[in-house]
Amino acid sequence: MDKDARIYVAGHRGMVGQAIVRLLEAEGFAAPIIRTHGELDLTDQAAVRAFFEAERPSHVFLAAAKVGGILANDSYPADFIRDNLAIQTNVIDAAWRSGAEKLLFLGSSCIYPRDAAQPIREDYLLTGPLEPTNQWYAIAKIAGIKMCQAYRQQYGFNAICTQPTNVFGPGDNYDPETSHVLAALIRKFHEAVRRGDETVTVWGTGRPQREFIHVDDLADACLFLMRAYDEPDIINIGTGKDISIADLAAMIGEIAGFKGAIVYDSDKPDGTPRKLLDVGRLRALGWQARIPLKAGIARTYEEAAALLDDG
Repeated sequence: MDKDARIYVAGHRGMVGQAIVRLLEAEGFAAPIIRTHGELDLTDQAAVRAFFEAERPSHVFLAAAKVGGILANDSYPADFIRDNLAIQTNVIDAAWRSGAEKLLFLGSSCIYPRDAAQPIREDYLLTGPLEPTNQWYAIAKIAGIKMCQAYRQQYGFNAICTQPTNVFGPGDNYDPETSHVLAALIRKFHEAVRRGDETVTVWGTGRPQREFIHVDDLADACLFLMRAYDEPDIINIGTGKDISIADLAAMIGEIAGFKGAIVYDSDKPDGTPRKLLDVGRLRALGWQARIPLKAGIARTYEEAAALLDDG
């Protein structure tokens, strides 16, 4: 991919999209093509087709999606499946129709079966039931993967599919209603310290295991794959290491300076018991994550604290 390539980043205001744009700029690429939701509604098929016909991007990073944690997925299932199906269908089809050379589709580790063997290999897709609390989002993402593979098979379109693990970092969402677990914990502990609370309550038992990757590492992996990977098979992006929610909460509490007790509300859902990706395929290509979890959270906490205090 040449430095002067016409690159479109769909979802440039989201956490991952922001990181991809930052990396492209740092690497000296020409300014990527971007549009706000107000300028281009990706659920509008006619508008998306007109945009691609006018701009003719050569490379597309499809990072746009409706995302959220357990509460959001469970509360708005219709929104999650409808909007994500529409966004990815419109962008993948329009990219092919307008002659784009390559598209990278960002999926999600929630596509894998709830009780998949660990670590989760790419070929575990569609081998068992999904986690019920986020199945709507997962089904939409699976459809996106299959659409990319179908367009490759029928039309020869070079669309690749990545499955990142849980992402955190600058640009994350700290809304208590829609945030993912790491961002939600950062907010809980920051506000507890600010108020002088003696306890912080965490959803679930604390026993589930989760893997986390800093968004700058994810962006780096995406650019690496855009340059180096052209296969139909999906590919995982992660660190190859996981941590229990209890240990994660303790780590964030320490970073925040929280001195009180952490209690667990076992009446709330845990979600998938464990989710660790097998990243052997990606490492074999020559890429691995570089940002350690604790260092990444410490940097993220500083940024989040400033944002939350201003809010």
